[in-house]
Amino acid sequence: MYLTVKETAEYLSVSVQYVENLILQGKIRVLHDHDGAPMIYKDQFKTHFEQLEKYKNLIKELENEPIPEDRDIKDED
Repeated sequence: MYLTVKETAEYLSVSVQYVENLILQGKIRVLHDHDGAPMIYKDQFKTHFEQLEKYKNLIKELENEPIPEDRDIKDED
């Protein structure tokens, strides 16, 4: 499925200008239709969203990990 620049911005939750800058930098691949308008293949963002999900899970694991006791603390009572 191909998206327009505006649809891509909505899909990625970013501004249209940001998507246009990514296109100019070559970070987003585009095809041009018969009118010359850029069309962006939606599945090229699949790995991006998979990586985001991995990072979210990693952060959850780190947040739930208990803090180990400090071995240097001495009870002086």
